[in-house]
Amino acid sequence: MARMLHSIAGHCFICKVGVGPHFSGQVTQPFRQFLLLAAKLAPTLFRPYRVAVTRLDPYTLRPRFPILHQKINGRPLVYFDNAATTQKPLAVLDASRNYYETINSNIHRGVHRLSQAATAAHEAARTTIARHLNATRDEEIIFTGGTTDSINLVASALGRSSRFKEGDEIIVSGLEHHSNTVPWQMLCERLGLTLKVIPVLDNGKLDLAAYQNLLSERTRLVAVNHVSNAFGTVNEVVHICARARAVGALTLVDGAQSIPHFKIDVQLLGCDFYAFSGHKVYGPTGVGILFGRYDLLCELPPWRGGGEMIKEVSFEKTTYNDPPFKYEAGTPNIEGGIALAAAIDFVNELGLDRVAAHEDALIRRAADLLGELDGITLYGPSERTGALSFNFEGIHHYDLGTLLDQMGFALRTGHHCCQPLMARFGMTGTLRASFAAYNTLEEVENLATALKKALMMLR
Repeated sequence: MARMLHSIAGHCFICKVGVGPHFSGQVTQPFRQFLLLAAKLAPTLFRPYRVAVTRLDPYTLRPRFPILHQKINGRPLVYFDNAATTQKPLAVLDASRNYYETINSNIHRGVHRLSQAATAAHEAARTTIARHLNATRDEEIIFTGGTTDSINLVASALGRSSRFKEGDEIIVSGLEHHSNTVPWQMLCERLGLTLKVIPVLDNGKLDLAAYQNLLSERTRLVAVNHVSNAFGTVNEVVHICARARAVGALTLVDGAQSIPHFKIDVQLLGCDFYAFSGHKVYGPTGVGILFGRYDLLCELPPWRGGGEMIKEVSFEKTTYNDPPFKYEAGTPNIEGGIALAAAIDFVNELGLDRVAAHEDALIRRAADLLGELDGITLYGPSERTGALSFNFEGIHHYDLGTLLDQMGFALRTGHHCCQPLMARFGMTGTLRASFAAYNTLEEVENLATALKKALMMLR
């Protein structure tokens, strides 16, 4: 009823009949009074579900996402697994299809028109992403297969350089995804390095005092995530990078969970490397970005050999190309890069400040509603971004997630590729709800209702 009144007052009668100081129309006086009241109250009466035009309105956004219109087990899909992957808007789907239908060709290697058009589109995508991250030049943007691929690129290149020697140290945090832990473990095992871990406090934040004590003249690299995929903790990466820089260490920021939620400025962050995946920010799977400081990219060796990453090849000697091509051996995911740029344009069209404000309202409302349920534990600090992890006493997260799926809710269960973090809190996993721009407060409230029903079945 609330949304119907808003729609009637705000879209039909106000626009067509002209309710206002100079109202005219063939309606009765009582109905005129009703319309005037509806027009006055519409912007504020039911704001949780229908926000003002100066803020992000998920109801007008959702038609751009075809997948959201389907039903699961006869119920409307409520997609709360955005930390795993986001859904794709029509702008991204169209960019992908348009590439294959109009300019599909290999790039940087042909003089024919399709090759030139594909090359121009791919390099324009690099420019779009460089500007979005505030890189100092386009050549600091490397196309990869995703965050994991980007981190492995850095680990491999650093491992083949002269920057590490036996006994040196790498620091990661207890909040890391396995993709920002295992590559460094492998490098430590191979080169005789020591891996140190920033502890996680009971509130889900990093112990920065302990971090300061971990830093030493042996520290060569600090690799941390910007936002925890499991707890939604926003790490103080500006501080972390500054302290690392003070001891001469390099820094890598895993931005997989920060890129969809707020504006990223790599120069302000002060990091040497920043990695993210396209599919976390409304883009396609199989494509990601590594930002690297240009002087470092020039210095470090390539990590894979093949076409395009070379200047000249002979059986006696090969000379390598300049960045970024030095790190982009073989045919890249051309369509993926172009579609990723379309996704970046999409979030900039929405306005990341508006996205952040909307998602903050969602996650705070979710924490408030779920926090009222008996036996619940919410993990992480109250100032979360993106993800809300929780468990209920005596109930396995998998069982609860399965019941929610029957009701049309897509949430993630398990350890979220953060087994050391789960062990720190004495559990095998959590149920995680994660949010995107197209989610609504109505969906959040429906989740709370569904959880109540599921808990009644399991207890």
